[in-house]
Amino acid sequence: MTDDFSGLGLSTKVTDAVTSAGYTTPTEIQAQAIPHILEKKDVIGIAQTGTGKTASFVLPMLHLLENGRARARMPRTLILEPTRELAAQVSENFEKYGKNHRLTMALIIGGVSFEDQNKKLDRGVDVLIATPGRLLDQIERGKIMLNGVEILVIDEADRMLDMGFIDDIEKIVNRLPPRRQTMLFSATMDAQIEKLTKKFLKDPVHVQVSRAASTADTIDQKLVKVGSKPEEKRAALRERIAAADGLTNAIIFCNRKRDVATLARSLERHGFSAGGLHGDMDQKSRTETLDAFKNNRLTLLVASDVAARGLDIPAVSHVFNFDVPVHAEDYVHRIGRTGRAGRLGVAYTLVAPADGKHLDAILKLIQKPIEWLEVSGKPAAAAAPVAEAEEGAERPARPARSRRGGPRNRADAPAAEEAAPARAPRTRPESEKGEGAKPRAARAATAEAAPAEPVADEPTAAVEPVKAERSQRPARGRGRPRPEADEEPSASNSNSPFGNDGPVPAFLLRPTRIGS
Repeated sequence: MTDDFSGLGLSTKVTDAVTSAGYTTPTEIQAQAIPHILEKKDVIGIAQTGTGKTASFVLPMLHLLENGRARARMPRTLILEPTRELAAQVSENFEKYGKNHRLTMALIIGGVSFEDQNKKLDRGVDVLIATPGRLLDQIERGKIMLNGVEILVIDEADRMLDMGFIDDIEKIVNRLPPRRQTMLFSATMDAQIEKLTKKFLKDPVHVQVSRAASTADTIDQKLVKVGSKPEEKRAALRERIAAADGLTNAIIFCNRKRDVATLARSLERHGFSAGGLHGDMDQKSRTETLDAFKNNRLTLLVASDVAARGLDIPAVSHVFNFDVPVHAEDYVHRIGRTGRAGRLGVAYTLVAPADGKHLDAILKLIQKPIEWLEVSGKPAAAAAPVAEAEEGAERPARPARSRRGGPRNRADAPAAEEAAPARAPRTRPESEKGEGAKPRAARAATAEAAPAEPVADEPTAAVEPVKAERSQRPARGRGRPRPEADEEPSASNSNSPFGNDGPVPAFLLRPTRIGS
């Protein structure tokens, strides 16, 4: 690997800008990728986050763009980014490293006025940095023509292709000239996504400087066991923040956007300097919040995964995963916001009982054990236990139950009976038995002669809950209750051709007249 940027074949304008920015030695991904890009080869670059992937394509693009000029509405290069924040960050890199060039650049992202973007496009731009959705909007409006694009960069390729951007990217690529140079850069890229890249690249050079989905050795990773209730997790987070050594600022990641706002408000109520960042915020609010965090006006940035990819804020000391990420690859990107550019960082992940499956996937992906901490901050006895065992320890086994609520296995019956006190069966008074067979007038007379019912506030042993009363009722067929097989039929119905369900209707007992 070369010791400085001058040995990579870059122009003097580029190397001078890099030196003035304070960089002298290229990273491994930069040293390997830049020579291939200068040779105009297609490149797939895989490196863990925080290793300088952005500069590895920005610097050679500046060199290649020194010759030629832009035409109206026909950009010379196109860089696709999954989020507005990443697009804005890449534009900052072009401004920093391209200060010695007279190149024009346009940022095409949502949340920004179409009119301002159109003015730049009408003048012509050398570099177009865009998110797929807004770019397609401008193409359909006739404001951009892509038939002059010489270089295409798909940044954070796994995210772009895996999170629903594949259709938009195919529409965009189909509008590009076939003779172009294409590059893909990412921290992770599985075999399935790599197959998709065959649609976009021709004989690409693979540049992989670290195992895919690996985490930096500069990050101290910890797991914290917490309860399932949100208030318990928030209390555990506050305890970790207060106990963290050397915390200057931190990013706190949540899986859901609505939890971002809730957690940010909770931290503010407890006296922390916190702000929220998620995809549903308008662009002005997102930009203001991110600037406040970068400029140390905010200590804690509560964010969704919109901030997990590629954001380069070198001085982030801590990362907290309030939720275990559903996708294991997102864990690599989240904790990669700290420990950047050789600095040391700390990443805490709060693990609830239901997170065992997602934690197992993370441990399998990074192939590295993670130390467990208790909420109090004391180290746990074992480091990185199997997640199924942790989850099982939180939930004691329950006896299987039948559909009627009782234990399915008879061996479990004694324990179930001890747990719930037995209820006395409800018996009907002798005066009520057989009441269904009495004529209506006789029942009315009995009701008038019966003593008054006890008032509602007088406790009686005969009063039972509705569920208990229903559970003691005999099984019913479609009609009235029928006597059991061993029950003697009543004398009034023993010879009835209609069975033992009650008295024969009077109209059926009338004599039948037979005409002569």
